Amino acid sequence: MAGRPAPRAGESGSVTRYFAGVVITVLAIVSQYFLPQSVPALRPVYSSLAGDLFVVYGIPIIAFSVLVGAGPLRGWASHAGRAVREALGWYGLLSVISLVVFFVSVAVYEAVDPAALQLLSRQNPALAEATGNPWFWVGFSFVIGAFEETIFRGWIFGFWSDRTASWLGPAVLSSLLFASVHLYYGTTYGVAAPLIFPMLFFLGFAFAAGYQTSGGNLVMIALLHGAYDASAFLALVNTDAGLLLRYLVILVGFLLALVAYFLRDTGPLAATLRYLGGPREAPLLSFPSPPPPPGA
Repeated sequence: MAGRPAPRAGESGSVTRYFAGVVITVLAIVSQYFLPQSVPALRPVYSSLAGDLFVVYGIPIIAFSVLVGAGPLRGWASHAGRAVREALGWYGLLSVISLVVFFVSVAVYEAVDPAALQLLSRQNPALAEATGNPWFWVGFSFVIGAFEETIFRGWIFGFWSDRTASWLGPAVLSSLLFASVHLYYGTTYGVAAPLIFPMLFFLGFAFAAGYQTSGGNLVMIALLHGAYDASAFLALVNTDAGLLLRYLVILVGFLLALVAYFLRDTGPLAATLRYLGGPREAPLLSFPSPPPPPGA
């Protein structure tokens, strides 16, 4: 399958301008964790939804639009059918892996410092703010998902999609950055936070892989991101409904990945290594074409 079209000269800005956009983005996002406390005059800005959204998402979008341009976003709605199976497959597969890592890590904590696990019972600050109107946040999660995927996968990861021989390095680095800017997990869960950050990393990597192997489609990964966040807010209304939404999407994606695996002639590790070292336009989870008839 054809990949995304090659960027035109100057379309995606220079590397220097790109890194300036990344720095501005990180500063804008993490500012919410210290500026309102340090500068009381700014508290009204961060305490209002419109002000907080402008700082955390508006400033990065403006910065990348000016410094880099829309080049990395040009395939945002492309290859819709491929995007569904690629994004869902990667999301399901890596979500299962992240759950395995989580439970193994919990077992290690149980052996080394079981008291630290009690910190996980602390309420997530984002969920605490949503208790008054959880249904609003269920719906608004999809807006946040669109913002974050445009910034992190569209610009921060997508800038390198046509510039490197393999997308693995940029996917790892952008996913580490995605996990690290969620500082409130560290301040909330303390020494238990290392149980959460790997899940954020795998989530970011799944979205990066879905973006890459679908030819740059942002719509599907934004929907998956929105569903992930919405399930947490839905749990405030009905715990079972929230869990059902979260794990049903993971199950569908994982089963789709298994179907893709069983329709291939090689094992998953060999297929992954061959894909990562080969052309970007050969998606790992794509279904193979039927063999030609005898004598063709």
